[in-house]
Amino acid sequence: MEFYNKSISDTLNKHAPLKTRSVTLRPDTSWYTKEIAQEKRKRRKLERRWRRSTLQVDREIFQAQRTHVNELICRVKQDHFKAKLSDAETPKELHQIANKILHKQKVSVLPAHDSASELADTFLKFFTDKIANIRNILSESDTSGVDVDQDEDGIVPPACVLDTLQPASEEEVRKIIRSSPTKSCDLDPIPTWILKECLDVLVPLITVIVNLSLNNSDVPKNLKDALITPLIKKLLLNPDILKNYRPVSNLSFISKLIERIVAARLSHHMIANGLYEKFQSAYRKLHSTESALLRVQNDIQQAVDNDGAAVLILLDLSAAFDTIDHAKLLDILSRHVGVTGSALRWFESYLCERTQSVVIDGHKSSPSVLEWGVPQGSVLGPILFTIYTTSLAEELRKAGISYHLYADDTQLYLSFKPLEAKSVTDTIKIIEKCLDTVQRWMLKNMLKLNGDKTECLVISTKHVLKSLSKLEFIFGDLVIRPTSSAKNLGVLFDSSLSYQQHVGNVCKKAYFQIHNIGRKRKFLTTECCKTLVNTLVTVHLDYCNSLLYGLPQMLLGRLERVQKTAARLIMRLRKYHHITPALQSLHWLPIKQRIEYKILLFVYKALHGLAPSYIQDLVQVYEPARSLRSGCQRKLRVPITHLSSFGDRSFAYAAPTLWNHLPSHVQQAESLDIFKKHLKTHLFRTVYSTLTN
Repeated sequence: MEFYNKSISDTLNKHAPLKTRSVTLRPDTSWYTKEIAQEKRKRRKLERRWRRSTLQVDREIFQAQRTHVNELICRVKQDHFKAKLSDAETPKELHQIANKILHKQKVSVLPAHDSASELADTFLKFFTDKIANIRNILSESDTSGVDVDQDEDGIVPPACVLDTLQPASEEEVRKIIRSSPTKSCDLDPIPTWILKECLDVLVPLITVIVNLSLNNSDVPKNLKDALITPLIKKLLLNPDILKNYRPVSNLSFISKLIERIVAARLSHHMIANGLYEKFQSAYRKLHSTESALLRVQNDIQQAVDNDGAAVLILLDLSAAFDTIDHAKLLDILSRHVGVTGSALRWFESYLCERTQSVVIDGHKSSPSVLEWGVPQGSVLGPILFTIYTTSLAEELRKAGISYHLYADDTQLYLSFKPLEAKSVTDTIKIIEKCLDTVQRWMLKNMLKLNGDKTECLVISTKHVLKSLSKLEFIFGDLVIRPTSSAKNLGVLFDSSLSYQQHVGNVCKKAYFQIHNIGRKRKFLTTECCKTLVNTLVTVHLDYCNSLLYGLPQMLLGRLERVQKTAARLIMRLRKYHHITPALQSLHWLPIKQRIEYKILLFVYKALHGLAPSYIQDLVQVYEPARSLRSGCQRKLRVPITHLSSFGDRSFAYAAPTLWNHLPSHVQQAESLDIFKKHLKTHLFRTVYSTLTN
């Protein structure tokens, strides 16, 4: 690895030696051309002639030139922005380019300081001491009554083991490099974009480095260094308070490449042996925040529909990734995941002797050894964290409570009968016992549960909620009382699942983006404006919109007004201009149909094994007791519900109801892409034929 870094650095320094330049930050004017400069000089000359002569003819000549310059600038900017947007290859790149066009750049906020090097050392000490203090508190906590025998956590060791990490081929390395983000770190000997340009030459050497690491079960020491950039959590927070910053790690490109290859082998082993926790949705293919929230909401809605009320508890962890115990993690990998032999030695090498340094304004602090935790900026770190917390799920199952995990976000929920005093009392006992179990599990595994940020929602009808206003739970020395709303994976849940506040937040964000795009509208073609709207506005309308099924038209109408405003911006229409033809020309579905589209997409994926298993469980094919003509059709079973505001809005009810009304040619689509095409065409024709008639 040292030979690779030295050779690449020497070659780069020979042909492109590093030079220091003072750069003045100015707005991006790469669109500015010599033709524009020439025409502007001509405009100034004509303006001076008119002001000297004050003749009307000179004024008209100047105005004509001014109009010509303005039109030229608009035309050049339109061509420039169009080329920029067409260069984007991934949604993330498109989002970055869109923000650049709108001059929305990340703001670097730092505490007031005289010396950048001293500030870097201060930040490093703060981050290091924070984890050490948490570990000390956890070590000194009372763990009496906690079973420390890992063999009794209910997880059965897999029959197959992962004892070796298979070497990578040049083609696999090439494919991973090409699909990786073009990011560079100061630890890289060469910028990533140059590495991709010289891929044919470097792939054989990089493949050798990767395979040496896998075969020798060793991660080179210089690949275990991380550079930390402190980023403020929210711009409104006080920048002089260090706890308002989070450490963001930057790792070298080759280290991430090796991690991606190891992650692929680890993931294949876990999928083949069914080792993933069913209700853990983070960092898994086909799983998302929307699928996780859709299952949680469905369970809660059905619970309220059947029993009358449900409790949802959102747990918060402090520095979860940074306090993981390496010995426990390796033990879990060995006993419960089946990682043994040289593969286990590779993970041991990966975890030990890692270092980190803080970089501020080019000044680097002294390195600090990481004794605990997994690197957050890495590829393997989040995956290892989900494996580390697998036994928590078993503890929750034993406690008799429903749950869903998304990385370090844990959701617990339980139904009860609010009109029965015994049911309410039993629910309080179960939840308090479960919270105590979770706390003890956290202590045993060196994770800190932040009780102050733990939130609780009691969900039911508005009438029932009035009688549950004094409900509370004892959690250690804290008393947890229900709140009216809480943010859950980016969605604002409320106690009646009405989503009024969530819809308001979505509209606020969307209008903000529409306003920003509107300021640049004259420099954008219709197609470019549509691209920006889809990138910055529509994403807010579509994020987790499957949760909004069955909401009153009054709420959905607020989102539709956002959509219509965006359509007017794209098509350059006035406020009271008839909007339906514009929506048709843009081929946009109204909000209600967009929600139905998302739900039906989940149904198709569930029926074809492309959705999480916990979503597939909610979709059941109807099998008639006797032979019927409809037996050849793939109908779904519709459950019986009681409340239109809860049961009828659940995915288990909405999915089969919508699916059974689809034409057979849509249901029987041969692939996901064909299904999307037929479904959108069907919904589009249905809604707009109704509106036009």
